[in-house]
Amino acid sequence: MTQATPHQRDIAGESWNPGQYLKFADHRLRPALDLMGRIPLENPQVIYDLGCGAGNVTRLLADRWPEADVVGMDNSPEMLERSASSESDGFRGRVRWQMGDLADWQPDATPSVFYSNAVLQWVPNHAELVPRLWGMLPAGACFAVQVPLSWDMRSHHLMRETLADGGPGGSALGSEGLRAAVGNRWVQDPDFYYDLLAANSAHLDVWTTEYQHVLTGEDAVLEWVTSTGLRPILNGLEDGEREVYLEEYRRRLNVEYPRRADDVTLYPFRRLFFVAVRG
Repeated sequence: MTQATPHQRDIAGESWNPGQYLKFADHRLRPALDLMGRIPLENPQVIYDLGCGAGNVTRLLADRWPEADVVGMDNSPEMLERSASSESDGFRGRVRWQMGDLADWQPDATPSVFYSNAVLQWVPNHAELVPRLWGMLPAGACFAVQVPLSWDMRSHHLMRETLADGGPGGSALGSEGLRAAVGNRWVQDPDFYYDLLAANSAHLDVWTTEYQHVLTGEDAVLEWVTSTGLRPILNGLEDGEREVYLEEYRRRLNVEYPRRADDVTLYPFRRLFFVAVRG
């Protein structure tokens, strides 16, 4: 597989803020549960939560399949520390936490399920990544993935545009490498994933859903993207430029997504899902 270059890894950022991410736990949980509900296996033996983050969904996987060996894998020490420290007595010993990077990771046991919720968008070259993970699964095992289809959303157009012309006098912000990295579209359209998986699938379901998120408070959309899509830009900018960028991006977002009289900001967000069982 083509791995991310050191510069790409730096742009993607190695430091997560679990508290910021969990501000919207209820909103982010719904697609995770929608994905989980479409897994057609009754008694999987080994489940890997690839990119488990703070571990809240990993524990739900363990709760749904209490007899399974459930492994939460992530490349963020901050997230894994949060996962382990927040584990209740009822889950100790039922979930294993594992450091790993999907660019070169290998499972340590034969998997029944690869579950990945809102993670693969951070890993480049899906034309090689998805078949590599798919090829690790034995016949009858399931590959379940959800990724945001955010590239064409206005919030993400504005994210890139502000980097290109949000500086003083319409100047660009950040390095040329940062702007190029942020300009990469790593998540593809649904038919791309269908074509990668169809030939070796006994069952394949590919779909998209648009969630109408009802957000409250000031700068609600900015708060949402700060923990996810905006993170590579914030990690890649110098301190002075970061403040300039945030002020201009905040202004543009508030024009595009106005706060309503009832304190609500409506934020439509589209996501791609696929659930495949290996033939």
